[in-house]
Amino acid sequence: MKFKNGAWILQEGFAAFSPKQVYEKHLKEDELTIVAPTSKIVTKGDTLGGILLTIKISAPMDGVIRVQTFHHMGVVDRSPKFELELSGGHMEVSSEGNITTVKSGSLSLVIDEESGAMKYMRGDTLLTKSEPTYIKKEFRGMPYDSTGRGAYMAEQLSLGVGELVYGLGERFGALVKNGQSIEIWNEDGGTSSELSYKNIPFYMTNKGYGVFVNHSDKIDFEVASNQVSKVVFAVEGEKLDYFLIDGPTMKDVLVKYTDITGKPALPPQWSFGLWLSTSFTTDYDEKTVMSFIDGMIDRGIPLSVFHFDCCWMKEFHWSDFLWDDKTFPDPKGMLKRIKEKGIKVCVWINPYIAQASAIFEEGMENGYFVKRENGDVWQWDMWQPGMALVDFTNPDACKWYQSKLKALTDMGVDCFKTDFGERIPTDCVYYNGADPEKMHNYYTYLYNKCVFELLKQEKGDNDALVFARSATAGGQKFPVHWGGDCWSDYEPMEQSLRGGLSLTSSGFGFWSHDIGGFEQTSTADVYKRWAAFGLCSTHSRLHGSSSYRVPWLYDDEAVEVVRAFTRRKLSLLPYLYSEAVKCTKTGIPVMRSLALEFPEDRNCAYIDKEFMLGDSILVAPVFREDSIAEYYLPKGKWINLFTGERKDGGEWICEKVDYHTIPMWIKSNTILPTSNYTDDALFDFEDNLEFVAYDVTDAKYDVYKNGELLVSYEMKLKDEKTGEYDFRFVYGTCAKNEFKPSVVVF
Repeated sequence: MKFKNGAWILQEGFAAFSPKQVYEKHLKEDELTIVAPTSKIVTKGDTLGGILLTIKISAPMDGVIRVQTFHHMGVVDRSPKFELELSGGHMEVSSEGNITTVKSGSLSLVIDEESGAMKYMRGDTLLTKSEPTYIKKEFRGMPYDSTGRGAYMAEQLSLGVGELVYGLGERFGALVKNGQSIEIWNEDGGTSSELSYKNIPFYMTNKGYGVFVNHSDKIDFEVASNQVSKVVFAVEGEKLDYFLIDGPTMKDVLVKYTDITGKPALPPQWSFGLWLSTSFTTDYDEKTVMSFIDGMIDRGIPLSVFHFDCCWMKEFHWSDFLWDDKTFPDPKGMLKRIKEKGIKVCVWINPYIAQASAIFEEGMENGYFVKRENGDVWQWDMWQPGMALVDFTNPDACKWYQSKLKALTDMGVDCFKTDFGERIPTDCVYYNGADPEKMHNYYTYLYNKCVFELLKQEKGDNDALVFARSATAGGQKFPVHWGGDCWSDYEPMEQSLRGGLSLTSSGFGFWSHDIGGFEQTSTADVYKRWAAFGLCSTHSRLHGSSSYRVPWLYDDEAVEVVRAFTRRKLSLLPYLYSEAVKCTKTGIPVMRSLALEFPEDRNCAYIDKEFMLGDSILVAPVFREDSIAEYYLPKGKWINLFTGERKDGGEWICEKVDYHTIPMWIKSNTILPTSNYTDDALFDFEDNLEFVAYDVTDAKYDVYKNGELLVSYEMKLKDEKTGEYDFRFVYGTCAKNEFKPSVVVF
């Protein structure tokens, strides 16, 4: 929401109040409370009325400062709470003259008591200036201002020259958020608009600090837009709670942010292989499904997961978690036959229970659905006629929902695609009394958590996975997330990548998208380019809307492309899985922007059409019909994964690329663990491990198995003239024996 009209004038009908001095301060139990009048107090008469702000400052962990600003503290808080890990940092408070300094690790908040001005510092370096502001709409003066309506709490944090903002969830516009007005409000809007399925109230800047706004509410961000030298964010109500996180690098910021909101869980090894879907509204039965699976096998395309989308259930019955017996008379037998081929099974679900569903009355009678204010079940006819909404704030409703899923896992289902979770009403009543406006974004957290925890219970910690569309802060704990409904052209392919890089700049470690696009049907040209891109992503799924996505329906070359890139990805699985383990330990995403990986290279700051896959591999998808790849190779030395060509970075490259390759470059001084086994994703790394050393001078790589260290390989150039190396293997406790992986020096 824009409260100002330009630099000086407030929008008509608004009044704004910011601290003008610190009148009192109290330090108690590692929390500093300051009382800040919003007008200068000269005489005691000036204290008789007016807007007074109470600001509580604490240090939840070293290098992080939390600021909670209140107007009226007596408002009952009915908002859901993000599940945060607040270990408690060490906070130092000191005063000298009119200056009070709150220090947490490398970060300081400096408060001028005389003026009320506040600024964040890293040592002697200014990070940002702060101006908390209480805003009242249709303000008529104190005697008439007791309704509590039309109140907002805002923060204005300054931006320096050249400072760029990243994050705020999955957004399909430019990666750099400067100049954008962003509303944190989950909606089902596809991938070609300002709407987003995954709104995350967190951003970071290239100055190496981040901001997490600890509200599940609708939050309005004006990012260098209404005021081009500020990020302004506001929530409706009488309180604002945010954390400022010092890096000092953006990677360090993500480490600390995910320390607070949760690290991504580790996806199972099999999930990194190729997924194939029935598509959305297509007609299919067991014969169709097996023809797709056998068609992939016959063509030498390794398939890891088969996904049944909506129509595994009967029409009008979504979701009752019962197979349509007309189409699938023997679902248990079918799943057994699929799994005998070494393929995992995923099925589509959502949290909406249609009135025709076999379980609707059960849910209604037991109070498992969200209600209207008069006690009726909340229902509407969009998506599924008469559908109700599972109330995940009710523990019994969660257990009931999980019992329906357990029947499917008992049958042989391995994971669930948790679709939707964005179309959540605000005119409803929850079991726990939560404010429905504040539950709108948070609902998806409870939904995905409920499903993920059932899978952990049934499959174990190392084998639980959802394939989710919606998310909020903390949702990274329940991977994997995919980009949602995109069209089938080059532009949506590019938009999808931007959305993914924006999401992984917001604490999410893993990401996927619909290869070939979701809506309509792509050309064979786009399909083949998208397949190369998709099979260089952490997770890879062929999925569409009203048409199938098996490659032979496009052309013969599409089969070759999907086969080659699937096997290429499997050859990199020891690397990808090990990078995934590192992600779960640090919070640094596997797929990441060049800005995150190369902050010192200014050419990388705005790039959103290429990405890093882990620490060592740069991928530049092709987005043009003329087969031209245009991309930037950052400063340093690089080796082409396909051709072995060596290049010095720091330059833009324009080259023609055939369908069987994609620009993939390895950073020099890299040890890359690979496999010569590419028939499926579930293989033993010990039996198929090969280290490839790319221009190594001094490097090390840790390979993981089942989340534990398998082996470390260290390599150091001893004699440049002879090419002699010192090297050693260090084995983890999960290694069967001291095997000797082969080493290729490239």
